[in-house]
Amino acid sequence: MKTIRVLQLGTEDYSRTMQVSDCAEWYYEPYFSQLPETDFDVAVLDREVTAGEADYLIRFLRAYCLFLTERVPLKKGSPTQRLYVRKMGKKLSKKELEKCLRDDLPDYFSGSYGEKFNPHHISVAQSFQGRVAWRGFEGVDLDGDYGNDQKQIVFWRNNIPIEEPIEFWLEYAKDDTIEISLEIILLTFAYGTEPASQRVCTFSEEDLKDIVYIENTDGVRGHAFASLRARGKGRLTVTALHDRRSRRGKGNFIPGGKRVVTPDREEIFYYFDPGNLKPPLNVYFSGYKTQEGFEGYYMMRGMGHPYLLITETRLEGGGFYLGSEQFERSIEQIIRSHMKKLKLGPSDVILSGLSMGTFGALYYGCRIRPNTILLGKPLASIGDVAQNERISRPGGFPTSLDVLHKVCGKLDGDAVMRLNDRFWNAFDRADWSGTRFAVAYMIEDDYDQTAYGQLQSHLKDADTEIYGKGLHGRHNDETSGIVSWFVNQYREIIQNEFDDMRSGTGRRRRRR
Repeated sequence: MKTIRVLQLGTEDYSRTMQVSDCAEWYYEPYFSQLPETDFDVAVLDREVTAGEADYLIRFLRAYCLFLTERVPLKKGSPTQRLYVRKMGKKLSKKELEKCLRDDLPDYFSGSYGEKFNPHHISVAQSFQGRVAWRGFEGVDLDGDYGNDQKQIVFWRNNIPIEEPIEFWLEYAKDDTIEISLEIILLTFAYGTEPASQRVCTFSEEDLKDIVYIENTDGVRGHAFASLRARGKGRLTVTALHDRRSRRGKGNFIPGGKRVVTPDREEIFYYFDPGNLKPPLNVYFSGYKTQEGFEGYYMMRGMGHPYLLITETRLEGGGFYLGSEQFERSIEQIIRSHMKKLKLGPSDVILSGLSMGTFGALYYGCRIRPNTILLGKPLASIGDVAQNERISRPGGFPTSLDVLHKVCGKLDGDAVMRLNDRFWNAFDRADWSGTRFAVAYMIEDDYDQTAYGQLQSHLKDADTEIYGKGLHGRHNDETSGIVSWFVNQYREIIQNEFDDMRSGTGRRRRRR
């Protein structure tokens, strides 16, 4: 069990009067004193805070991890009210606080972990006599007769260790003539190599409409074995089985993380931190990630302004944020809803990303038309990225082939052009007047070498500004230099375009 750092301010030390989880590393401060400059996982307030205390907690406490007792007033304009709003605080009754300290603290662990079972580790049961077709990381298609009684059809060869609560999400599609269930067998080992106990958890289709989770309550090491059972006739597509350390409803990946699921069972994750509640809203699209979770959390938090992290978990490391109409509309709505919440317009928004994330920033920039699109290692012609896998980059980024096939259904030259056109047609239809493009790119990029030049060409007649910095090397040769430039540009744009405007020392560019 991970240690949870808890700070409590107030006149009564709750660790002495309430049952507190064994995971807590408790810091009780009746009056504010010098505290270590390090993050706390949870803060509990039983009194109002001073301006200095509020500033400290703004620096060293994550959003969604602040709890106030009912007797703490929230006077408009007070440091306590300012802290409460900026950290998405929550008021708890005494009974709710007791439950939180006793049962819920382990859910506020630092970091995050998520992955998917490798599709290449799926085995089809020998008893299945139908047709089987593999499609890379898109999944495996099964056609045939599964029998009248549910039985194992596929299983994942590698077990996963279970120490903390783990949640599962199954991506699949099937004909209505098929009924499935997910079976998780939890094996625990007390001594030696023989299992000490075995527990079977079976989840029906109704259960699988949402995330399901299991917990190892035996206190010893355990492993989970997963298989899919089915009955009926028809086509069953097994796309992916995701396993993630669960926060039991406190957030996806990190406290406050949210999740949207399309009718195709494809997931979009986002996390919003209100920061200082002042523009700009900084939107960051995660890049390629095989370990599931958000990217750029500390980088964006360090900007001090409101920010929105967006990530997805399809294919191997992500699907470039391309999808069905509903999938793409959901991402646009996520951005627009937070603009509305902050009462901001497009000129108050920065869209950004690195590598795969640059495509998300550009593609949804066509709809949002923000103040700035800030990119590191841009990828725009994804069809070309896939085509480069054959000669320029053999075996370097096979996800690009999965994306090409998923979006276009083929891998030929026509599919390459159609995928490229899907982006550039949308880009050319957008009104870019007043939008700034800041780009750091690799001169010998082996993914999409033409991205920066293409952006310049397509924007030549637009009333906009584009500038960039090129570094020598292939796509992944100089990531540290790209990130350094990216962060410096972020801070400079925020300072010159937004912070100085509020202080009266800046001059905002002409906007739409």
